[in-house]
Amino acid sequence: MRTAQKKQLEDFMELLEQAQDEIKNAIEQKKIENALRLLGDCQEGAISVGNLIEKTEGEDAAAIQLIEDYCELVYQIHEKLSEGAGINVTKIYKLLRQSFFKINHEIRHNIKVRREVVFLPYKASMWDSLESVWQAADDDPDCDAFVIPIPYYDRKSDGSFDVLHYEADLYPDYVPVTKYENYDFENRKPDMIFIHSPYDDCNYVTSVPPFFYSKNLKRFTDCLVYVPYFILSEIDPENQREVKGMEHFCTVPGVMNADKVVVQSEDMRKIYVNVLTEAAGTDSRKYWEDKILGLGSPKIDKILGTKKEELKIPEEWRKIIQKPDGSRKKIILYNTSVSALLHYGEAMLEKMKSVFDIFYKNREDVAFFWRPHPLIEATIKSMRPGLWADYQQLVNRYLADGWGIYDDTPNIDRAILLSDAYYGDRSSVIQLCQKIGLPIMIQNVEM
Repeated sequence: MRTAQKKQLEDFMELLEQAQDEIKNAIEQKKIENALRLLGDCQEGAISVGNLIEKTEGEDAAAIQLIEDYCELVYQIHEKLSEGAGINVTKIYKLLRQSFFKINHEIRHNIKVRREVVFLPYKASMWDSLESVWQAADDDPDCDAFVIPIPYYDRKSDGSFDVLHYEADLYPDYVPVTKYENYDFENRKPDMIFIHSPYDDCNYVTSVPPFFYSKNLKRFTDCLVYVPYFILSEIDPENQREVKGMEHFCTVPGVMNADKVVVQSEDMRKIYVNVLTEAAGTDSRKYWEDKILGLGSPKIDKILGTKKEELKIPEEWRKIIQKPDGSRKKIILYNTSVSALLHYGEAMLEKMKSVFDIFYKNREDVAFFWRPHPLIEATIKSMRPGLWADYQQLVNRYLADGWGIYDDTPNIDRAILLSDAYYGDRSSVIQLCQKIGLPIMIQNVEM
């Protein structure tokens, strides 16, 4: 039985108990018509309780027989009152309460609540920010967990919606996926909804359909939870300059609309609380302290929980990774970010060409593993459309030459675990690489 249904039962039982008290008073005051009406209400209420229990627990549920006994008792009392027979009010009241308490005890203690938890990832490459939470929910015998990938649009440069993407077929085989069209949010009202897209209509590059904006999802659950899809560099909560540089992450719609926000560390929690308190006023601090939880990032759970020997490596990658004698080359993960491309434009493309040339010359000893940010294409087309043709030409040439790995799959963890070192732009990928001890080198576009 769902939480909301259990609450509905408990509300019904509370009304029944009140009606029984009113029946006693009505009989004592000789208001027989009122008592008969109230007995009828009790009968209908008990039947409603029974129907709900039968629907969720089955017709063999112990509470069903108790409700039938209660209904029979109410009927007998109703008949005696209708016939004008003498009635011992105290005895009737005692019998009603005894029968009522048996039902109430059965409902409270023996009808278990099952939670329904929904996860709404939009890009498959960001699923790792929710996976460990889903696994915990899926392993809970009293929880029904649904993974419901939602579509997203690229945005045109004028902000209007462009191409619709739906990546439900890109999730791991062990993750059961429910199509978003097949889940009735209005009627199911899940106990919790987890999201990792916090921007609602404030993202200039992509957008989930407005139905899935956090401000709308709040209507369908009592607990909307936002978990960031990224990891930020850890900074000192007292370093105001660095806090200023990241405070925009703290005030996105998903943070404001969620009932709970899970961030990567206790220090990050302090930053969120401080930023939001400053924005909303000192009286709001307790609210933000209760709302922001520094429980850690599922992305870290994922990278630490993935075993290198279990990775599936495409055969074309193996040909690049292995030397002719069968030994393994050193693998350098080259990560290019959206922000660097937007900031440096053509200079970034020239830097990438230079990097490619260097690693091409060293391809006999080093395997080059290029993983561009998954939103680069959508971002360039939306915000720097003049760069797209040159960038695409660079990608196509790299792919045609075939001397390095190009990874545009959703699986960032595989890329990190295969690699021996990181080179590239500043990115949340760095935090994951550091967790497994990879050496880090940041590229300087201006050199």
